Formats: sequence, structure tokens, C-alpha cells
Amino acid sequence: MTDPGKSWLQLQLQIPREQVPVFEGALHSIGALSVSLADSADHPVLEPGVGETPLWPEVTITGLFENTHRTDDLLASLCAEAPGARMLEARVTELRDQDWTRAWMDDFKPMQFGKRLWVVPRDHAVPENAEKVIQLDPGLAFGSGTHPTTRLCLEWLESQSLKGCSVLDYGCGSGILAIAAAVLGAKQVTGLDNDPQALISSRSNAANNAVAEQVEVRGPGPMSGLQYDVILANILAGALIELA
Repeated sequence: MTDPGKSWLQLQLQIPREQVPVFEGALHSIGALSVSLADSADHPVLEPGVGETPLWPEVTITGLFENTHRTDDLLASLCAEAPGARMLEARVTELRDQDWTRAWMDDFKPMQFGKRLWVVPRDHAVPENAEKVIQLDPGLAFGSGTHPTTRLCLEWLESQSLKGCSVLDYGCGSGILAIAAAVLGAKQVTGLDNDPQALISSRSNAANNAVAEQVEVRGPGPMSGLQYDVILANILAGALIELA
């Protein structure tokens, strides 16, 4: 429940990546409720190996605190916990409570793909000119239509004649591509993923779009002998190369 009077303090530090363990431990030691890491610049980390967690050259580490601390005391406590550690920049800001789900959804607007297909957030008004509509709640799975590769796949699907086709969406995420194929006329669609959250999101979104009978969502398993008219795989290149 949102409390309009509630707020927290955010302590954000820009640091070199080799300093992350030091400051992560120090922030927890002085009472951080949570600690998060983000890229300080435009240094994308592409396709890390299994079990790898590479960091960016410069990292913004953020500690969230109860709003009962004085800024000077917070910084002094941090320096005492991490003597000699190097930070490039530090700032403290107030973070007010809000409806975090709604705040995220406010940035998720109806999107058009090609001439006919629209992706519309659930509980959002459907545009009057929308011919084919997917109402979507991505949940914790990948696939809202905002990523460039998802957009390309949706635009390609919209341009195809899928009536009566069988379609495999390999790595279905939120189910957005599988559902799009069904909405655009595919007779039978299989959504496959190894992430339990993706399976939950895909099944829920398929049901919410009244295509659950057309879209079968499943985890990994034997696929020998299965054939499809169209195969979609909006996943990382490394996985595609390994499967080729």
C-alpha cells in the first residue's frame, strides 16, 4: 500500500568496478535496506557466460536507507566503514513512496507494429483504430515490445500470412510473439522457455488474450520429429550459435 508521507534516502556512489565489494559491504554495514548496481555510463555487458556476473568499468551503487539519517552522518559512517576506498562521485536524494507498479506502467504505452498489430498494457484503453490487439502484462519475463529485436519480430510477423500455420516461439518470455502469431491467424503455436517465470507470464497472457487453446506453453523437453511452418527465436546470439 502506498504511503504518501513515506520516504527514503538514496545514497548513490559512482565507483570503479573493483571497489564494488568494498562499498557493497560498507553500505550493508551502515544499515542499507537494499543495495543495487547499475551502469554509470554506456558500457553494455553482452552475453555473459553461464554463472558469470561481469560488471561495467564504472558502476553506480545505490543504498536505500530509512529517512532518519542526516546526510553528513551517513557519508561519514560510509567513509569509516570503507577507509581509503575510492569513489568518483557521491550524492544523496530523497525518494518518496508511490505506486511503483503504476509508475512503471505509466511508461508502458500502446505501441503499433506494422499496419494492424497493437500491443496494449492491460487496463489501458485500446486505440480505436487497433485491428489486432495483444493486451500484455509482462510480469517478470522478457518481452513488452519495447526492445528493438522484439519490435523487429512483431513487425515481421505482422507482415506475414500466418493463417493455418504452425509456429514455434523458442524462448517465449512473456509470450508476446507466440500470442501475436495466434492473434494474426496461426492455427497452432508452441511457446518454449526454460524460465519458470516466463512460463507463468506466457500462460497468463495467452489466457488474457483468449488464445490459450491455440498457444501451448511448455518447458524444455524432447522435440525430435516436431515440425513447424515458422520458428521464432528472439534470444541471445550465443545461444542461437550453440543450437545451430
